[in-house]
Amino acid sequence: MNLFQSIKRQIPNCITLCNLLCGVLATYFAIQYQSYNYQLHYAAWFILLGIFFDFFDGMAARLLHVASDIGKELDSLADVITSGVAPGFILYGILSTSDGLPWLKYIALFMPAFAAYRLAKFNLDTRQSHSFLGLPAPSNALIWVGLAFLFSCAPVEKVDWLFNNSGLICLALLSLITNLLMVSEMPMFSLKFNFKDLSWKSNKVQYTFLSGCLLLILFMLQYSISLIILWYILLSLLTQKKHPANE
Repeated sequence: MNLFQSIKRQIPNCITLCNLLCGVLATYFAIQYQSYNYQLHYAAWFILLGIFFDFFDGMAARLLHVASDIGKELDSLADVITSGVAPGFILYGILSTSDGLPWLKYIALFMPAFAAYRLAKFNLDTRQSHSFLGLPAPSNALIWVGLAFLFSCAPVEKVDWLFNNSGLICLALLSLITNLLMVSEMPMFSLKFNFKDLSWKSNKVQYTFLSGCLLLILFMLQYSISLIILWYILLSLLTQKKHPANE
Protein backbone atom coordinates (compact mmCIF):
# COMPACT_ATOMS: atom_id res chain seq x y z
CA MET A 1 0.00 0.00 0.00
CA ASN A 2 1.55 3.31 -1.08
CA LEU A 3 1.55 6.53 0.95
CA PHE A 4 -1.33 8.08 -1.00
CA GLN A 5 -3.58 5.09 -0.35
CA SER A 6 -2.66 5.10 3.33
CA ILE A 7 -3.55 8.76 3.67
CA LYS A 8 -6.80 8.26 1.73
CA ARG A 9 -7.85 5.46 4.06
CA GLN A 10 -7.40 7.69 7.09
CA ILE A 11 -9.41 10.70 5.83
CA PRO A 12 -12.81 9.40 7.07
CA ASN A 13 -11.23 8.38 10.40
CA CYS A 14 -9.79 11.89 10.82
CA ILE A 15 -13.27 13.35 10.24
CA THR A 16 -14.64 10.94 12.85
CA LEU A 17 -11.94 12.01 15.31
CA CYS A 18 -13.01 15.63 14.74
CA ASN A 19 -16.49 14.51 15.80
CA LEU A 20 -15.02 12.92 18.93
CA LEU A 21 -12.97 16.03 19.73
CA CYS A 22 -16.09 18.19 19.42
CA GLY A 23 -17.86 15.86 21.83
CA VAL A 24 -15.03 16.11 24.34
CA LEU A 25 -15.04 19.94 24.13
CA ALA A 26 -18.84 20.00 24.45
CA THR A 27 -18.62 17.80 27.55
CA TYR A 28 -15.90 20.04 29.01
CA PHE A 29 -18.00 23.20 28.65
CA ALA A 30 -21.12 21.45 29.98
CA ILE A 31 -19.26 20.15 33.07
CA GLN A 32 -17.62 23.52 33.74
CA TYR A 33 -20.93 25.38 33.45
CA GLN A 34 -21.71 25.95 37.11
CA SER A 35 -18.18 26.20 38.48
CA TYR A 36 -16.89 28.81 36.05
CA ASN A 37 -20.12 30.30 34.70
CA TYR A 38 -19.52 29.11 31.15
CA GLN A 39 -22.57 29.33 28.95
CA LEU A 40 -24.14 26.07 27.88
CA HIS A 41 -24.45 27.28 24.32
CA TYR A 42 -20.70 26.65 23.88
CA ALA A 43 -21.38 22.98 24.55
CA ALA A 44 -24.38 23.09 22.22
CA TRP A 45 -22.35 24.54 19.34
CA PHE A 46 -19.69 21.85 19.68
CA ILE A 47 -22.35 19.13 19.62
CA LEU A 48 -23.77 20.62 16.41
CA LEU A 49 -20.29 20.72 14.89
CA GLY A 50 -19.70 17.10 15.95
CA ILE A 51 -22.97 16.00 14.33
CA PHE A 52 -21.85 17.83 11.17
CA PHE A 53 -18.61 15.80 11.12
CA ASP A 54 -20.60 12.64 11.86
CA PHE A 55 -22.68 13.24 8.73
CA PHE A 56 -19.63 13.54 6.50
CA ASP A 57 -17.34 10.77 7.74
CA GLY A 58 -19.53 8.00 6.32
CA MET A 59 -20.04 9.96 3.11
CA ALA A 60 -16.27 10.39 2.75
CA ALA A 61 -15.70 6.67 3.33
CA ARG A 62 -18.19 5.77 0.59
CA LEU A 63 -16.88 8.34 -1.89
CA LEU A 64 -13.28 7.24 -1.36
CA HIS A 65 -14.21 3.54 -1.23
CA VAL A 66 -12.34 3.08 2.04
CA ALA A 67 -15.08 1.96 4.44
CA SER A 68 -13.68 -0.23 7.21
CA ASP A 69 -14.69 -2.03 10.39
CA ILE A 70 -12.34 0.22 12.35
CA GLY A 71 -14.11 3.29 10.96
CA LYS A 72 -17.49 1.87 11.94
CA GLU A 73 -16.41 1.18 15.51
CA LEU A 74 -14.63 4.53 15.82
CA ASP A 75 -17.77 6.30 14.58
CA SER A 76 -19.83 4.71 17.35
CA LEU A 77 -17.26 5.62 20.00
CA ALA A 78 -17.29 9.24 18.82
CA ASP A 79 -21.10 9.32 18.79
CA VAL A 80 -21.27 8.04 22.37
CA ILE A 81 -19.32 11.13 23.43
CA THR A 82 -20.94 13.72 21.14
CA SER A 83 -24.52 12.44 21.20
CA GLY A 84 -24.57 10.73 24.59
CA VAL A 85 -22.15 12.07 27.18
CA ALA A 86 -22.17 15.73 26.08
CA PRO A 87 -25.98 16.21 25.91
CA GLY A 88 -26.28 14.22 29.14
CA PHE A 89 -24.10 16.78 30.91
CA ILE A 90 -26.01 19.66 29.30
CA LEU A 91 -29.15 18.25 30.90
CA TYR A 92 -27.21 17.67 34.12
CA GLY A 93 -26.30 21.36 34.21
CA ILE A 94 -29.88 22.46 33.55
CA LEU A 95 -31.37 20.11 36.17
CA SER A 96 -28.75 21.27 38.68
CA THR A 97 -30.57 24.59 38.86
CA SER A 98 -33.58 22.96 40.56
CA ASP A 99 -34.50 24.40 43.95
CA GLY A 100 -34.64 21.76 46.65
CA LEU A 101 -34.36 18.76 44.29
CA PRO A 102 -30.64 17.85 44.38
CA TRP A 103 -31.35 14.27 43.20
CA LEU A 104 -33.02 15.39 39.97
CA LYS A 105 -29.78 16.11 38.09
CA TYR A 106 -28.62 12.50 38.36
CA ILE A 107 -31.41 11.39 36.02
CA ALA A 108 -29.39 13.04 33.22
CA LEU A 109 -26.62 10.48 33.69
CA PHE A 110 -28.79 7.72 32.22
CA MET A 111 -28.53 9.35 28.79
CA PRO A 112 -24.93 8.29 27.96
CA ALA A 113 -25.71 4.70 28.94
CA PHE A 114 -28.79 4.49 26.73
CA ALA A 115 -26.97 6.20 23.85
CA ALA A 116 -24.11 3.68 24.10
CA TYR A 117 -26.55 0.77 24.07
CA ARG A 118 -28.38 2.31 21.12
CA LEU A 119 -25.19 2.70 19.09
CA ALA A 120 -23.98 -0.83 19.86
CA LYS A 121 -27.39 -2.17 18.84
CA PHE A 122 -27.34 -0.11 15.65
CA ASN A 123 -23.97 -1.59 14.64
CA LEU A 124 -25.40 -5.11 14.81
CA ASP A 125 -28.82 -4.38 13.29
CA THR A 126 -28.97 -4.90 9.51
CA ARG A 127 -32.56 -3.65 9.21
CA GLN A 128 -31.71 0.05 9.32
CA SER A 129 -30.14 0.80 5.95
CA HIS A 130 -32.73 3.42 4.86
CA SER A 131 -34.75 4.22 7.98
CA PHE A 132 -34.38 3.73 11.72
CA LEU A 133 -35.68 1.57 14.51
CA GLY A 134 -35.73 3.77 17.57
CA LEU A 135 -34.65 7.37 17.97
CA PRO A 136 -31.15 8.05 16.55
CA ALA A 137 -28.70 9.27 19.20
CA PRO A 138 -27.87 12.52 17.31
CA SER A 139 -31.59 13.32 17.05
CA ASN A 140 -31.95 12.86 20.79
CA ALA A 141 -28.92 15.11 21.33
CA LEU A 142 -30.56 17.91 19.34
CA ILE A 143 -33.44 18.10 21.83
CA TRP A 144 -30.98 19.08 24.56
CA VAL A 145 -28.94 21.29 22.23
CA GLY A 146 -32.10 23.35 21.68
CA LEU A 147 -32.70 23.59 25.41
CA ALA A 148 -29.08 24.64 26.00
CA PHE A 149 -29.55 27.56 23.61
CA LEU A 150 -32.80 28.45 25.40
CA PHE A 151 -31.24 28.23 28.83
CA SER A 152 -28.24 30.36 27.85
CA CYS A 153 -29.64 32.91 25.41
CA ALA A 154 -33.40 33.43 25.75
CA PRO A 155 -34.78 36.26 27.93
CA VAL A 156 -35.50 34.91 31.41
CA GLU A 157 -39.13 36.03 31.40
CA LYS A 158 -39.85 33.98 28.26
CA VAL A 159 -38.49 30.66 29.53
CA ASP A 160 -38.94 30.96 33.29
CA TRP A 161 -42.00 28.68 33.14
CA LEU A 162 -39.85 25.89 31.68
CA PHE A 163 -36.99 26.11 34.15
CA ASN A 164 -38.86 26.16 37.46
CA ASN A 165 -39.08 22.94 39.48
CA SER A 166 -42.18 21.67 37.69
CA GLY A 167 -40.64 22.33 34.29
CA LEU A 168 -37.36 20.68 35.28
CA ILE A 169 -39.18 17.56 36.47
CA CYS A 170 -40.92 17.44 33.08
CA LEU A 171 -37.54 17.71 31.34
CA ALA A 172 -36.17 14.86 33.46
CA LEU A 173 -39.19 12.71 32.56
CA LEU A 174 -38.81 13.66 28.89
CA SER A 175 -35.19 12.52 28.99
CA LEU A 176 -36.25 9.12 30.36
CA ILE A 177 -38.82 8.78 27.57
CA THR A 178 -36.33 9.69 24.83
CA ASN A 179 -33.77 7.33 26.39
CA LEU A 180 -36.25 4.49 26.04
CA LEU A 181 -37.08 5.58 22.49
CA MET A 182 -33.39 5.30 21.55
CA VAL A 183 -33.37 1.59 22.38
CA SER A 184 -36.94 0.89 21.26
CA GLU A 185 -38.12 -0.91 18.11
CA MET A 186 -40.34 1.99 17.03
CA PRO A 187 -39.88 2.65 13.28
CA MET A 188 -38.78 6.22 12.50
CA PHE A 189 -39.49 7.43 8.98
CA SER A 190 -36.68 8.37 6.63
CA LEU A 191 -36.10 12.04 5.83
CA LYS A 192 -35.00 11.10 2.30
CA PHE A 193 -37.28 12.16 -0.55
CA ASN A 194 -38.14 9.95 -3.49
CA PHE A 195 -36.46 12.16 -6.09
CA LYS A 196 -37.73 9.99 -8.92
CA ASP A 197 -41.26 10.98 -8.01
CA LEU A 198 -41.65 14.22 -6.02
CA SER A 199 -45.44 13.97 -5.89
CA TRP A 200 -47.36 14.36 -2.63
CA LYS A 201 -48.38 10.68 -2.74
CA SER A 202 -44.78 9.43 -2.79
CA ASN A 203 -43.43 11.90 -0.22
CA LYS A 204 -46.41 12.92 1.89
CA VAL A 205 -44.74 12.13 5.23
CA GLN A 206 -41.63 14.13 4.30
CA TYR A 207 -43.73 17.07 3.05
CA THR A 208 -45.83 16.97 6.21
CA PHE A 209 -42.71 16.96 8.35
CA LEU A 210 -41.15 19.91 6.50
CA SER A 211 -44.39 21.90 6.68
CA GLY A 212 -44.52 21.36 10.42
CA CYS A 213 -40.86 22.39 10.75
CA LEU A 214 -41.52 25.65 8.91
CA LEU A 215 -44.45 26.45 11.18
CA LEU A 216 -42.37 25.73 14.28
CA ILE A 217 -39.57 27.99 13.04
CA LEU A 218 -42.01 30.79 12.18
CA PHE A 219 -44.06 30.73 15.38
CA MET A 220 -41.84 29.02 17.98
CA LEU A 221 -38.36 30.06 16.86
CA GLN A 222 -36.70 29.92 20.27
CA TYR A 223 -38.02 26.43 20.92
CA SER A 224 -37.81 25.19 17.34
CA ILE A 225 -34.71 22.93 17.52
CA SER A 226 -36.11 20.82 20.35
CA LEU A 227 -39.69 20.90 19.04
CA ILE A 228 -38.65 19.78 15.54
CA ILE A 229 -37.20 16.57 16.99
CA LEU A 230 -40.31 16.02 19.12
CA TRP A 231 -42.41 16.61 15.97
CA TYR A 232 -40.29 13.99 14.18
CA ILE A 233 -40.97 11.51 16.99
CA LEU A 234 -44.71 12.23 16.97
CA LEU A 235 -45.02 11.94 13.19
CA SER A 236 -43.06 8.68 13.23
CA LEU A 237 -45.43 7.35 15.88
CA LEU A 238 -48.44 8.33 13.77
CA THR A 239 -47.05 6.86 10.53
CA GLN A 240 -45.02 3.87 11.73
CA LYS A 241 -47.43 1.27 10.33
CA LYS A 242 -47.22 2.82 6.89
CA HIS A 243 -43.48 3.40 6.94
CA PRO A 244 -41.82 0.50 8.75
CA ALA A 245 -38.08 0.13 8.86
CA ASN A 246 -36.58 -2.28 6.38
CA GLU A 247 -36.92 -5.89 7.31
